[in-house]
Amino acid sequence: MGTLDSDSSSIGSFVSDKSAKVFLAGHRGLVGSAIHRRLISLGFSNLLVRSHAELDLTRQSAVEAFFAAEQPRYVILAAAKVGGIHANSTFPADFIAANLQIQTNVIDAALKSGSVKKLLFLGSSCIYPKLAPQPIPESALLSGPLEPTNEWYAVAKIAGIKMCQAYRIQHGLDAISAMPTNLYGPQDNFHPENSHVLPALIRRFHEAKVSGAKEVVVWGTGSPLREFLHVDDLADGVIFLMDKYSGLEHVNVGSGSEVTIKELAEMVKEVVGFQGQLVWDSTKPDGTPRKLMDSSKIATMGWTPKVPLKDGLVETYKWYVENVAKPQ
Repeated sequence: MGTLDSDSSSIGSFVSDKSAKVFLAGHRGLVGSAIHRRLISLGFSNLLVRSHAELDLTRQSAVEAFFAAEQPRYVILAAAKVGGIHANSTFPADFIAANLQIQTNVIDAALKSGSVKKLLFLGSSCIYPKLAPQPIPESALLSGPLEPTNEWYAVAKIAGIKMCQAYRIQHGLDAISAMPTNLYGPQDNFHPENSHVLPALIRRFHEAKVSGAKEVVVWGTGSPLREFLHVDDLADGVIFLMDKYSGLEHVNVGSGSEVTIKELAEMVKEVVGFQGQLVWDSTKPDGTPRKLMDSSKIATMGWTPKVPLKDGLVETYKWYVENVAKPQ
């Protein structure tokens, strides 16, 4: 089939192909559920979704049988085994094995089926070196050592990017990769031990409000800068790339704006309505001073995020109260 680098036959055809079969792997997660909502709102009428019980993506024979039977035209690979620092440190074998199995089985079956016109693989910003330049350009990939706490997951995601590139070069499979920044929104993980900073803050301020606590203590000084993207914006970016991009290099998808952890905590405190004090424990570590993705590549193509952080926090907190918080 040859390389697709100069081939633009797939450009602009996805959004107009609403009756085509689209296999969305991982439709129940934070990212997958947002993409699912977006595809439905756009009028896609032939979405293929399967729960883990219905289709175990780590089983090669099951994935190949599914592709042979269903013959999807498009594939969006949002399925992954994910977890926080604690989970990554405790179960490194699970994280590298399951993610390698999932993406290898899906990408290879997409090629073998002969029906797939385009595939998008979703990675994570943890693919970049721990000491990457800021903002982080796509070219920073493989330019230095990874963050040790999640390298098992990161190595699997890097392998996914390289597999898409290799299948494009050798077999002409139109496989592209998108790397999102820190995400938040409905369906986020609010677990007390292994959630990320934003859902963790929402939970802690809510529980403090409900219990009548006088203060909430947050680690560090609040000075590190972080970037956040609402998951609905990512879903919009994924659809945009499926429609507009066909290239070898992966594409960063971020908001392009930063807030300090202190600004974020104050915003969450206000949204939740916690009336007590916010106390910073500066004896605890701050972590990386800055982590911002360079999303100029997708911006140059014409995509911009639409959900302001404050609005997204209000919506996410509402979802948390209605779906996660224990009734008092």
